[in-house]
Order: sequence, then structure tokens, then C-alpha cells
Amino acid sequence: MMNTVELLVNVTPNETRLALVEAGTLKEIHIERTAKLGIVSNIYKGKIMRVLPGMQSAFVDIGLDKAGFLHVSDIVSHTECVDENEKKQFVAKDISELVREGQDIIVQVVKDPLGTKGAKLTTDITLPSRYLVFMPENSHVGVSQRIESEEERNRLKELVLPLCDELGGFIVRTAAEGATEEELIQDAEFLKRLWRKILERKARKTAPAVLYEELAPTQRLLRDFIGKKFDIIYIDSQQCFTDVQKFTRSFMPQLTDKLYHYKGEKPLFDLHSVESGIQQALQPRVDLKSGGYLIIEQTEAMTTIDINTGAFVGHRNLEETIFNTNIEATKAIAHQLQLRNLGGMILIDFIDMQSDDHRERVLEALKQALAQDRVKTNVNGFTQLGLVEMTRKRTRESLEHVLCCVCPSCKGRGSVKSVETVCYEISREIIRVNRLYKSTQFIVYASHAVAEYLITEECHGLLAELEVFIGKQIQIKTEQFYTQEQFDVVVI
Repeated sequence: MMNTVELLVNVTPNETRLALVEAGTLKEIHIERTAKLGIVSNIYKGKIMRVLPGMQSAFVDIGLDKAGFLHVSDIVSHTECVDENEKKQFVAKDISELVREGQDIIVQVVKDPLGTKGAKLTTDITLPSRYLVFMPENSHVGVSQRIESEEERNRLKELVLPLCDELGGFIVRTAAEGATEEELIQDAEFLKRLWRKILERKARKTAPAVLYEELAPTQRLLRDFIGKKFDIIYIDSQQCFTDVQKFTRSFMPQLTDKLYHYKGEKPLFDLHSVESGIQQALQPRVDLKSGGYLIIEQTEAMTTIDINTGAFVGHRNLEETIFNTNIEATKAIAHQLQLRNLGGMILIDFIDMQSDDHRERVLEALKQALAQDRVKTNVNGFTQLGLVEMTRKRTRESLEHVLCCVCPSCKGRGSVKSVETVCYEISREIIRVNRLYKSTQFIVYASHAVAEYLITEECHGLLAELEVFIGKQIQIKTEQFYTQEQFDVVVI
């Protein structure tokens, strides 16, 4: 199959799913759900309605039901900006020195309206992309302090500084660590085009008016994928297709001809088996073509990956079989980390290899496979226990966390008590209750599997012996909605 790169966009009410497919293989899945879109990050041309010197604040009409709130501390000077999370604020004795009633003002929403309160506003306009944050009318370059390497900080600053002009400056985001010059240039050009569009709207619109709305999921992903060479982008929603087409014409003209409104009878995500690929990505076991398999387990602290040979015995000696399985596993691991969006610490338990050469070659194969990942990874090598320790930057929630919740039966343990164990728990509970209460009979409500086990001879006459032991009759009743561990003992 040709090495085509496709983006499939499936839109349903309140949910947008985007699948990145390369050469017919599902590489990434992005899912965004929202019952109501907020207005945080939206930019408005507003009009000052009231100035309240006593509160050092002003109310701004931005075209919503309630006026927005602008405090003096949110009127920002662009004289300096050194960090992604830090802005130098303009301090004035009186807000009346800064704004006046009836004045037009450009503001950005930092907090949605809530109850009787209007949106919280700032004059410090920022436009984020994947690697950069654009700061209008500011010629400075700041680098996120979370990038610890001084060498990398200097490299990024040298690359971004020439991109500043009269339009504004940039903050280099943490995600830019390791980014190429081309990626940074593409990000900067996108943000400048966006700001020019905002300035055009500002010039022709009368306050109150919206100048910029936060990007929808599809447009936001295209922005973050800037530089990716898509062959085709399928969208199964007419409205979404129209919106994306309008967006690409203005900001990513190279993608406009790649857009295609999908109208096929077959659901879009059935192409390339995307739907089944999502279901498989939620399973712990990943089969390898050779017959081996991976077991991927995600916990709060880390992700562990165990490799097994399975039925693969090969035609050569055992050491060669183990080596080949481990090599095959490296590609599968890189693929699964990207598909499942697993981040943080990752421990990989490759099948034990006696040869140092084999270990080095497997480690190198893993690094090469991970080189295709656009998320930063770091392979630390084999530990003293023979495990490979690596990290992958967390960029968003894992697929499992987005789509799944804690199992109501096992409460997240990953296993449930056996039928036999539950039967003995019931036995002990009956004995305990019999000592506390006077009764003539007990009724046990349990799941089908547990009830059947108690009634049949599989429990080796446990029920009959228990009746003799307490001298009372015990009835067993099935409760079809009970989980295997659930039961109730009722005293009659």
C-alpha cells in the first residue's frame, strides 16, 4: 500500500473524533467531547461601559448578555515577558488613568461567565499554537522555564528571535523542546496570519464585536499538525467541512485542496478499520505477527509493557527467536504508545537476552522506532533488573482515560473474587448473622454464577453442611443484576 497520510474526521453531536491514518494503519486518535463550548480565549472589540475607581475595575460590553469584568491588574504592559506562565503587569494608581467610558478596547476572555458574573477579561492578548505563544505589540522572546537545558533554551531563543517583527513577539512553549527551525517558522507564520486577520476585523467592525473565537477541535488539530503532509482529509459533516474549508483558505491554503466531504454509505471510521482499531487499543494484549505478544498495563504511577514469545518458536535456536521477537516488539511498542497516547514513566520487560550485542541492537531499534513519534521521548536504557526504562511526555489524557471508567465490579483492581471465594464469604456471613440474630431461615441473594455454584454439588455440599451446622434452612435466590462479588443475606 502506498504511504498515504489521511486524516478522518467523524462529527456527531457534542463529540468530534479525528483519526490519523498512515499507509492504512491507525496511528493516532483524538476525541473531544463538549456539551457547551466556552468562550475562554475569545477576543472581542469591546466598549467601556462603566469605570469604577473604587474597585479599580471597569465593565466592558463585548456583546454578551452580561458585561465583561476588567480589573486594573489585567491591563498589561508588554515591556517584558520571560516565561510561558508569567506576565509582567502594568500597575497604575487609578484605572481612570488607563481607560474611560465609551472607549473601544480589545480584550480577551480568561474566564467564562458564571451565574450573575460576566466574563473575566484581560488586555494581554495571546495566541497559542503548538510550540509558540504570540504576543502582539511585544518584540521580546521568552522561553518556558520548564525547559531546563540552558543550551536548548539558547538554541530556541536564537531560532525564534528573527521571527519577531512589528506585529509582536513570542513565548516558546515547553512543547517546543527539540522542535526544528522549520516547525517553529511554520508556527510563527500561522500565528502572524491569524493576528493580521484579527486586525482586519478590528478595523472594519464596530464594538461590541467578536474578533476571534477559539478554534474548534478539527482546526486546532490541523494547527498542531502544521507541517504534516496530508494526502487527503475526510470530513463526514457538511458544517464541519465548510468551517474547516474556510479556515484552511485563510491560514493553511496548502490543505484546502486536500479536503473531502465524505458522503459514503459506509461509516467513515469503518475505513481502514479505525473503529475496530480503537477497540483493540483498549485491550491489554497486542498480538505480534510472529506469534508473540505484548501485555500493556497502565497504572497511576507508570505504564508497564511485557513481551512474550507466545507460540513463536522459530526455525533457529532459542536465543535467535527471543532476539527476533524483541526486535519486532520495538515497532509495536512505538506504535501503541502513540495510538494509546501513553505518557510518563514506561517500563519495558523484553524477553531476557544473554547477548550484550542483542541487547544493544534491541535498544537501538526501540530508539529508531520512537524517532517517528512527534511527542518527546527519552530512552534511559536497561536497568540493573534488565528492564528498559523510558519516558514519554504527557500531552493529553490517554485513550483509556478518555473512553473508560473504573470497572464497577472490580473497582479498578483488574480482577474479581472467584465464585468459590464468594461462596465461602457467604458461609461466614451466615454464621456471623446467626450468632447475632434469632431466626428460623436465611435467604441468600447472589449472582447467577454464585447461586448455581451453591446449589450444585460443585461446592462439595457446603450448603447442606452449613444448614446442619446452624440448624436452619437456607434458600438461594438468583439476582440477575448482581455482580459476581455482590450478595445479600436476609434473616427470616
